[in-house]
Formats: sequence, C-alpha cells, structure tokens
Amino acid sequence: MLNSNRPESYWGGMGKRLRRNKTAMAGVVILIVFTLGSLLAPVIAPHPVEQMNFNSRLSAPSLNHLLGTDDFGRDIFSRLLHGGRISLLMGLITVVLSTLVGVTLGIIAGYYRRADLFIMQGMDILMSLPALLLAIAVIAVLGPGLTNAMIAVVIAVIPSYVRVVRSAVLSIREKEYIEAVRALGIRDWQILLKHVLPNILSPIIVLSTIQFGVSILAAAALSFLGLGAQPPMPEWGAMVFVGKAFLSQAWWMSIFPGLAIMLVVLGFNLLGDGLRDAFDPKTR
Repeated sequence: MLNSNRPESYWGGMGKRLRRNKTAMAGVVILIVFTLGSLLAPVIAPHPVEQMNFNSRLSAPSLNHLLGTDDFGRDIFSRLLHGGRISLLMGLITVVLSTLVGVTLGIIAGYYRRADLFIMQGMDILMSLPALLLAIAVIAVLGPGLTNAMIAVVIAVIPSYVRVVRSAVLSIREKEYIEAVRALGIRDWQILLKHVLPNILSPIIVLSTIQFGVSILAAAALSFLGLGAQPPMPEWGAMVFVGKAFLSQAWWMSIFPGLAIMLVVLGFNLLGDGLRDAFDPKTR
C-alpha cells in the first residue's frame, strides 16, 4: 500500500507555492503569450515582415492592419511578432552568458579567499558605473550592432550575479557538511559542483528570471539610442526609435513596441517575485 503521508520534496513544495501565487501565474501567462507569438510569427503574422506598401503608409490600426503601419507601409503587428523573436533571443543569450560567467566568478570569489579580493575589486569598478552607461561605454569601444549590444549587456549584468553568488557561497562555505567532505580529501571542484552549487540554485534562478527582463530592457534601450539593433531590423527598441519621429501623426509606431517591452519585462518581474516567495515562503 502506498504511503500517502510521504513528505513533500523541496522542489515539489516550491512548485505548489508558485502555482498558488496569482501574480506569478499572471507573469507566466504574459510570457507564454509573447513567447508563442514570437515562435509562431512566420505562421500567424498577417503580412510579410519587410513588405512595403507606400499606399498604406502611416495607416491607423484597422482590420487589415491590426496595429497600423509604419512610414514604409509595413504592418506593425507582423513586425512586432518577428521583433519578439529578436528581443527574447537577445535576453536569453545575455542571461545564459552572464549566468555562466557571473556564477563561476561568484563561486570562486566566495570559496577562495585570495581570489575574492581581486574579483570583487573588479566587480566594484564595474558597479561604480550605472549599467546602461557601462553598456554604452563598451559599445563605444566595440562599435554599434546587435552582437556588440549583447556583449555590452552581459558585461553590465555580470557584477550582480557575482555579488549574489559570492554572498550565498560565503554562508555555505563554513557549514559542517562542507567541512566534513573537505576533511575526507574531496577535491575542491567536486565540492563546488556537488555540494555548493546545488545549494545556491535558488537565488541564481530568481536572479536570472529578473535579469531576463532587465536584459531585454537594456538591449531595447541601446537599440533606441541607435547603438544596438539597426533599422530595418524589427527589434522592439529599434521600432520605438524609428517611431518617435512620427509620434504626432502615427503614435502606434512607438506605443505598441513600447507596450510589448513593458509587458514582457513586467512578466519576468512578476515571475521573479513569485519564484523568490516560492523558494523562501518565510518572506511572504
């Protein structure tokens, strides 16, 4: 006979608490809608993304063009769907790269006292500048472009990972079970991978979720400044940049891409807050 009183696992309890969080679920719904729309853009987009129609330029939202058209007569809704693929992919790449680098440096800084000084001094230098200003400085060296914008955002985001991971490792390093496996002669890299990293996954997951939205917002800001994605690429920040010149006569060119950025960032923030509460229900 199965034991119905079996204790609930840590991850099972976390998932249950997350599903009960209505605001987190609202964030999940927002992200699912935008992700599916972006993935299915070639199928559901009503018009080719680069199709120009000068007879319909600057047309207001209508049944034929749900979100209106731009100054070249291109359908805003179609470009918004395809632009989501670029913006979400940029966010994914920057979060993956910054997580790999930031977590590695944070673990080294937290576990090895000698390396801590040098790594954190470097992070303090990077954090002395606002993230966007630091990204602009990096692009000033590398040059404008989509790839360089992602590199700039990664460099600007890494310090936040290092500080969070270092703090978590410092609290774990002196635990009795770490001292025990160290006394058994287990190599440091095995201790870090098998005993330290699994115990700091919670803050890493929460931070990565929030930084996903931050990265998308930063990349869009760089594109808006003309330093990231360049027109005619249908990236949301670049679309807002192009539309600002037509705000008085075609407000939809900037408003709808701006709303897309806002909703996606909101979705990640709501999910990140929900994950934080789910991992640590005492904070609620």
